[in-house]
Amino acid sequence: MANKEIIPIFYACDEGFVKYSVVSLHSMIVNADPSFHYAIHILHSGISEETQKKATALSKDGFDVKFVDVSERLHAINDILPIRDYYSNTTYFRLFISDMFPQYDKVIYIDGDTIVQGDISELYHHELGDNWVGACHEQAMVQTDHYGTYAEQVVGVSRHNFFNAGLLLINAKIFREKQILKRFANALAEYRFVVTQDEDYLNLICKDHILWLDQRWNTEAYCTFPYPIEEAKIIHYIMVSKPWHYADCTGGDIFWRYAKETAEYDEIRAVLENYSEEEKIRDAEAMDNLLALAKFETEKEDNYQKKLDSEVRAKDRVAILEKIKQYEREGRFDEDVEDDPPSRTLMPDEIEYGTRGIRKKMKSKVAFAAARRYVNSLIADKKLIIKDIKGIENFRNLNSGAIITCNHFNAFDSFAMQLAYDAAQQPKRTFYRVIREGNYTSFPGFFGYLMRNCNTLPLSSNLGTMKKFMQGVDRLLKEGHFILIYPEQSMWWNYRKPKPLKNGAYSFAARNNVPVLPCFITMQDSDIMGEDGFYVQEYTIHIGEPIYPDPERSYRENVKYLRDSNYQLWKEIYEREYHMPLVYDTAEIKQSEE
Repeated sequence: MANKEIIPIFYACDEGFVKYSVVSLHSMIVNADPSFHYAIHILHSGISEETQKKATALSKDGFDVKFVDVSERLHAINDILPIRDYYSNTTYFRLFISDMFPQYDKVIYIDGDTIVQGDISELYHHELGDNWVGACHEQAMVQTDHYGTYAEQVVGVSRHNFFNAGLLLINAKIFREKQILKRFANALAEYRFVVTQDEDYLNLICKDHILWLDQRWNTEAYCTFPYPIEEAKIIHYIMVSKPWHYADCTGGDIFWRYAKETAEYDEIRAVLENYSEEEKIRDAEAMDNLLALAKFETEKEDNYQKKLDSEVRAKDRVAILEKIKQYEREGRFDEDVEDDPPSRTLMPDEIEYGTRGIRKKMKSKVAFAAARRYVNSLIADKKLIIKDIKGIENFRNLNSGAIITCNHFNAFDSFAMQLAYDAAQQPKRTFYRVIREGNYTSFPGFFGYLMRNCNTLPLSSNLGTMKKFMQGVDRLLKEGHFILIYPEQSMWWNYRKPKPLKNGAYSFAARNNVPVLPCFITMQDSDIMGEDGFYVQEYTIHIGEPIYPDPERSYRENVKYLRDSNYQLWKEIYEREYHMPLVYDTAEIKQSEE
């Protein structure tokens, strides 16, 4: 043991469930790599010594099975635990692991209604990084609409990003640092989730901090899955889908193959043979009740999300999010959801696009110094969090002028792109950004000052000014500079999906034969609550490979090619990073053919 890496594994069960956990344990031991030492802890609150011997008998060289009583910790919160139907309070035991076992920085938690066909050490050796848990998607949320709607409208987690808590790779070090047990207790005091109980709380607390594992590590027998069950590394007999209750249970033959190899086989077989029709009817009623409960919680006037909207979150932000939903349903993607400042027309004699005279350079230098101080203060105060910049080499290796594109969701995203440009170390090429007319002519105060002096290229409602704008953009691109354009046209606050793109940015790239550098910023909740009652977002800037005009295509064909290629890349990043398909709550989206 002294020379073997220790892999800590935790189960939780009560007196009646030990026999099934024994089968799970046996399957895990049979398939585990013996190069490691497995410290297996079974959490309980009153299992008899005689029953404990059924599991500890599996101990052998390299596999140490122990029972750990958590009664004292459970007692402290037992009175406020939501308990329902076939759930018991053992489901909450996993929350105690990180604090009870400070010697472990990473652990596996696994439900006892499982069969482990894969090598559990492979699961353990996933690198969690700064993620709080590693888990698999809860397929019940994805495949049953009412559960998915509950996840989104009550818990506040996308149905596509809701994990099943019956198999967890827990970052115990972060659980201690983030005081997850305390957060759970606070959440219990604030709202009682009653559909999937502690799974709801864990999803709420760990939102956006999840390493998504291959679904084979938690193949839910109750749901459909797109691979042979023999490929499942762990089969999870969730809900009422228990092979010891139903002879036709999916994957039941695999369970019984391992069960036959244990001393508990006859006892478990007797459970199957004696499971009555009345009990099966109760199971069906429990499932109906669970679905009805999900519907009821969703429709409640004071469910968790509605409570946050009415009591915690800033009313103007809540209204903006509702407006975004409305605009998405109506397909109004190119319209802003927030009012622009009052505007006046920018006339041709007021601006020379991209000129760098002495006076202009001095004003820009002062403005940029002020902007950098402001951005540094935002970063220091955790109001702007840049988690990572990926693909910076694509920016750094540009050797010509380029159109930079980015999704538009926050006034700060311009600052984020400036930081990406700074990181790219392209001092001979200036970074410009296209802005709206009113932002240049009428935006008040400090931000208006920045808008007018930080290498901005304002649009205009005046045709003469727009002629100068287009000539200026062409000249700057030919001189080798970079121009940031938001091709979605509109800004939707914290909207994570890419919106359909307009042609303008790509027409400049096609006309000047310069590449488009597509950038897409993804967001995740930090654990810092902003003054508006929403979590401050952590940004990851994804910089794709430049897309070059095709010399074999016409100008019009190139505009479409560049735009569609940009959109496709953004779509791929969105689906990869958020682990969900890009679907709009509206009719089929068609790109503009302008």
